[in-house]
Amino acid sequence: MDYADKHGNKIILESRSKFLLAHASSGFKHALKEVLLDPCVAARLADTKAQSEVKALNMFYELMATDAARAFYGYKHVKMANEHSAIDTLMLSDSLFRSNDIQLRKKFVELVDSVKAQASFEKKLVLVITRIFQGVTVLIFSSMHVSGEQLSALSGVAAILRFPLHELEDEEMSDNEEDMSALTN
Repeated sequence: MDYADKHGNKIILESRSKFLLAHASSGFKHALKEVLLDPCVAARLADTKAQSEVKALNMFYELMATDAARAFYGYKHVKMANEHSAIDTLMLSDSLFRSNDIQLRKKFVELVDSVKAQASFEKKLVLVITRIFQGVTVLIFSSMHVSGEQLSALSGVAAILRFPLHELEDEEMSDNEEDMSALTN
């Protein structure tokens, strides 16, 4: 900032309010997660896309540890959860939509459309019986961000469910699914 003041760099001076000084244990990319979890930083970044993604992914990991029947990853499990109208938050890596495999891209676009259509139908149905229903949240994670890299390590697709689906825990991933998770890494 001192340099910008001395040299009259208007662009930096006008953007001064956008800068945030934060401490990290190292200068490497993984330290970004540490910075984003800092309560002071989280308060300043509360409305940003990256913060909502980090929050959703942390919730997913927490559910995996405490209530595994409400947190699933992998195309097959997420698709089956959608068939049960159980998805509350759908998380996808943007690398799935940038894949060279057109069929893979189409498959995930159809999944997102199906989840949104299911939520729209349920919302109309639930309003008829006068119960409040919140729609499905769809988050597309950047593969360049630490949270996106973590999601890509989980096949690039994960879902937090509204209610537990114990029958999905018993379902095995197919060989196709494992091959697909290798594409996202």
